[in-house]
Amino acid sequence: MPIAYYITHPQVRIDAGVPVPQWGLSDIGRARAVAMLDQPWIGSIRRVVSSAERKATATAEILAQHLGLVVEMRERMHENDRSATGFLPPPEFEAVADQFFAKPHDSIRGWERAIDAQQRIMGEVDAVLAAGESDIAFVGHGGVGTLLLLHLSGREISRIADQPAGGGNYFAFDIEARRILHGWRPIDEPAPHHDI
Repeated sequence: MPIAYYITHPQVRIDAGVPVPQWGLSDIGRARAVAMLDQPWIGSIRRVVSSAERKATATAEILAQHLGLVVEMRERMHENDRSATGFLPPPEFEAVADQFFAKPHDSIRGWERAIDAQQRIMGEVDAVLAAGESDIAFVGHGGVGTLLLLHLSGREISRIADQPAGGGNYFAFDIEARRILHGWRPIDEPAPHHDI
């Protein structure tokens, strides 16, 4: 059974003076990405496909170098487009993100609509998976990752399935059946023994 892993970048270096897509990993985020390499599920991965945002590519490069692979970049795997507001202080960001998930057919403060972001990430995943069915890692972002997880689960868009705070989580799905095998887990913690 070929498995796809959707991995979100871990903690970033927040800089209000730098556009969000250009943020890199913080020291903690980089350490967590390196710790991920010790997890047993990593060894089966044969392709690494990443969003082109810097925090995602930094995570993907750590993984790909470890596996002797080349990162495949997909520009359209980016996080939901929030350029209309740019950086928002965390409390304000969380409030707008709540609205983004609660009203998926509306553009909240100029953000990309959740329904559009979901269709975009599904299109990217489907295009990549059409090219082969070995175990694959998608490296991206929490917002669109949550939208992907919800779609694969057959659930309506809401924030209930959002990844835990801080990033650096992953979920897995059966490529052939497009069925979720497990929800969000930290990238740097062992999986429960009863699971993959």
